[in-house]
Amino acid sequence: MRVLVLNPGSSSLKSSVIETATIPTAAADGIIPAASADSLAPLAQIDVDWGVDATAGGDPTDDILSLVAKYEAAGISPASLAAVGYRVVHGGATFRQPVPVTRDVIAQVTALTDLAPLHNGIAAATMAAGLTAMPDLPQVAVFDTAFHASLPEEAYRYAVPERWFREWGVRRYGFHGMSVAWSAERAAALLARPVGELRTLVAHLGSGCSVTAVNGGRSVGTSMGLTPLEGLMMGTRAGSIDPGILFYLLRTGRLDPDEMAEELDHKAGLLGVSGRTSDVRELLRLEAAGDEAATLALAIFVRRAAECIAAAATSLPGLDAIVFTGGIGENAAGLRARIVQRLGSIGLAPIRDEAVAEDAVLSSPGSSPHVLRIEAREDLIVAREVARVVGAGRS
Repeated sequence: MRVLVLNPGSSSLKSSVIETATIPTAAADGIIPAASADSLAPLAQIDVDWGVDATAGGDPTDDILSLVAKYEAAGISPASLAAVGYRVVHGGATFRQPVPVTRDVIAQVTALTDLAPLHNGIAAATMAAGLTAMPDLPQVAVFDTAFHASLPEEAYRYAVPERWFREWGVRRYGFHGMSVAWSAERAAALLARPVGELRTLVAHLGSGCSVTAVNGGRSVGTSMGLTPLEGLMMGTRAGSIDPGILFYLLRTGRLDPDEMAEELDHKAGLLGVSGRTSDVRELLRLEAAGDEAATLALAIFVRRAAECIAAAATSLPGLDAIVFTGGIGENAAGLRARIVQRLGSIGLAPIRDEAVAEDAVLSSPGSSPHVLRIEAREDLIVAREVARVVGAGRS
């Protein structure tokens, strides 16, 4: 099945065409073949730049129509596509499995925008545009939060009054689910271990950052919460901070709720501490030039990442592997090595500070836990889920 995958983000629309037959599946012994990067490559890939803040944009229908035309020019006609799949960040308590896209589903995704303001409204608009641009194709929404439906209650409940949970739905949902699912499978393949036996920590480090504990392919602990604001320091998001800070700023009139949301989502994190940029490549250049604010921003980032990884390890009965994925996790070799250096207390041996262009085991042979670098491939998980849903519908 040939699937067009649309991944609307806070600053861009990523798209790719995936032939689902190329996605590796587990053999009889439970081991997934370690496919080469070439065999996993999409048939084609086109991205649309939406600027610094996609929430400020308008109707993306023209962008979708333009994408379809570009794919056709590249030899992939709309008639050759079997379906369209969308990555949606927040599914709330409603969407624990992928679902066919309908106007009602779009309305429910829109209603969850307050829980993922940088993502859900854009996803809803993209799905609506997709229905308009490609009305004859089956379309499926796949939710990042769905992977974390396996969280035990002790992991998803907060220590807040019962009615917060029962009446208002205040609980941990977790995010980056598709990236984590792929990382856990790919790590098992690279280590020639059945995914059902592997105990893995996945550190997705990008503009958004999270750590997830995966036991036998199931999420058992994760750092992001009700919203994608909790946990690690991120590009423009603060991550976890003392909630008393928020009360203090509100009570003293320094910020109102809307201003606070704007600053915690868009002006904090690496950008907030450095005062210059959230781009790690630029921060590394500034650090090398002696910029103290950039140096501090990166030091806090490394410390918080290591703290969250070490904390997540307590959700597992043992630890076989740690995966670094996402734009920073894949490409910032120096930061990756610094984080691992801080994790010696939980048994990690240092890794070399060197760039790696493909998925690889970075730790020395014989060392454990293993440390891996794996490319984030949400598109493969989306395409596989779309094929499952559309196939079930046809049968």
